[in-house]
Amino acid sequence: MFGERHDLPHEFPEHVELIKALCDVNPVFDAMYKEYDTLDKEILKIEQNIEPVSDAYAENLKKKRMLLKDKLYETLNKQSVAG
Repeated sequence: MFGERHDLPHEFPEHVELIKALCDVNPVFDAMYKEYDTLDKEILKIEQNIEPVSDAYAENLKKKRMLLKDKLYETLNKQSVAG
């Protein structure tokens, strides 16, 4: 929804512990997680009109966040099945 955070623990509450564990042991996952979190915070500021930008720029950020979310979710699913 508009103006809401989409942080990973909120999006995937069933994976909260796995998210923490992967951030501690998997540098690639941790880097993607941090990038996702940064994008989410920036998008929230845009949606709250704290940082006015063009619609195209905002949509580009949302697409990047979605792609990262998909990659992070794929990693979480692989780990939960393997674990």
